[in-house]
Amino acid sequence: MSDSQVPVPTPSYEARQSAMLCHLAAFLGFVFPFGSVVGPLILWQLKREKDGFIDDQGKEALNFQITVAIAWIVCMVLAFAVIGFFLMIALAVATVVLTIIGSIKANKGIAYRYPLTWRLVK
Repeated sequence: MSDSQVPVPTPSYEARQSAMLCHLAAFLGFVFPFGSVVGPLILWQLKREKDGFIDDQGKEALNFQITVAIAWIVCMVLAFAVIGFFLMIALAVATVVLTIIGSIKANKGIAYRYPLTWRLVK
């Protein structure tokens, strides 16, 4: 068996649940401003040392939400040129869909990587 075929152990139930919650915490943005960034940040900080899977997925969720926040700012600026409104709708739909996909994958124990994400938190 080569290195690329080494089976990866499935994370524990608790690790998968915590990683899923890191992704789903982004929906706190619907409750209060910047909740989409603060939610994953707090959960990741509280749980990251318990399991490497939680650390990985918490960072991924946080990086995605930071990228989305930056994209929202760009969309608001572009709203003056009208196209920003259309981009906001597309961004909102993509964010909800990708967040749900990420949470489902994390719940299955699969490390999810969001597309087009600026990974600031290493």
